[in-house]
Amino acid sequence: MNKQSNVQTLLDIKNLRVWYKTTRGNAQAVDGIDLTINRNEVFGLAGESGCGKSTLAKGILGMVRLPAYIESGEAIFYRSVSGSSSMGVDLLAIPSGEMRRLRWRHIAYIPQGAMNVLNPVMRVERQILDAIYEHSNMSKEEARRRMFECLDMVGLEPAVARMYPHELSGGMKQRVTIAAAVSLKPELIIADEPTTALDVNVQQVILQELKEIREQLGLTLIYVTHDMAVHAELADRIGIMYSGLMVEIASAVSIFKNPLHPYTQGLIASIPTIGGDRSRMTGIPGATPSPLDWPPGCRFHPRCPKAMEICRQQPPVMREVAPEQIVACHLYNDGMTSEEQ
Repeated sequence: MNKQSNVQTLLDIKNLRVWYKTTRGNAQAVDGIDLTINRNEVFGLAGESGCGKSTLAKGILGMVRLPAYIESGEAIFYRSVSGSSSMGVDLLAIPSGEMRRLRWRHIAYIPQGAMNVLNPVMRVERQILDAIYEHSNMSKEEARRRMFECLDMVGLEPAVARMYPHELSGGMKQRVTIAAAVSLKPELIIADEPTTALDVNVQQVILQELKEIREQLGLTLIYVTHDMAVHAELADRIGIMYSGLMVEIASAVSIFKNPLHPYTQGLIASIPTIGGDRSRMTGIPGATPSPLDWPPGCRFHPRCPKAMEICRQQPPVMREVAPEQIVACHLYNDGMTSEEQ
């Protein structure tokens, strides 16, 4: 349970590390993430390309393949058992067969590109129905009824079921993957930048559909994207990642109105605005460091305009500095080192 008695934990991640084996050593793409996801919330995962967002999402689902591997950590998923009771299982430790049983029924995944999941030589109906048959005991009639309900949920006509992926637009393909993901009403959906390749008009439609589906089914959504405007539209809470670490977690309102970490402030400052006083839009100088050689101390210090000497020596730890707003930054540590905290 969280601090608020009426908020339940769905996913509890501790010290998750996902590394890549390379000829130059281990690339520490995700390097010690602690994160709690609550039931019935939309959690936005943000950060620059290469910060580890997608690797974290795949690590949670056990979808990493060599040269990537789970170095350490646990991801306790509290799946519903009966009524209001739940049972915790470590997604990183259970056998592959048990993980297979959890997928679709309890946890679903929406990939970045629809064609990464859609088979080009199979009709849409077969692709959705195969998942329903494999992971449930529905009859053919029930499964077909459920398929058409899901297509309708994402604004697709029944005729789409008989089409092949190449007959669909990019937005329609993405809606099909969403319909497949919600077909068994899972408790958790992880969406890895599902609208990145779509134009803004189609993106807005799909985001609205995701909001409506989330409210209708009461599911939890982890939404991965570098687009802060999308998080402002969709997320309840946002986690900011940088160089394989979480640097700030807070409500969406707090992130946009009062960002604490200098990196978060830089992300917010780089968003174009309409109206108000005219000012020059600024970006964050420099580039994300290599996961093969993270800088010492705070990993953001080479690019941080507020860096202090301690930032170059001691890595900051996550601490709560405002109600339900935690940040890893020496600016808020009152001079304490990580050992003293």
